[in-house]
Amino acid sequence: MKEYRVFLYTEGMFSSIFLNGGKVNPIRLSSALNNFAKEGWQVKAMERENRRTLLFFSREAFIFVLEREIKQ
Repeated sequence: MKEYRVFLYTEGMFSSIFLNGGKVNPIRLSSALNNFAKEGWQVKAMERENRRTLLFFSREAFIFVLEREIKQ
């Protein structure tokens, strides 16, 4: 039997607006995914989107569907 988890990854609003223009930091994203992998999660699906922040700014976001076997 399997279980699923939805994981939304975005950078913080301050860093998105002032530091890197709303782009996701690949090192932080890799670290987050590696932490899930240590718990047995595997990425089954991923979607990229731009999310509006404060009226004029947007930031990149990733939605992941994770899957793992249920431990019995």
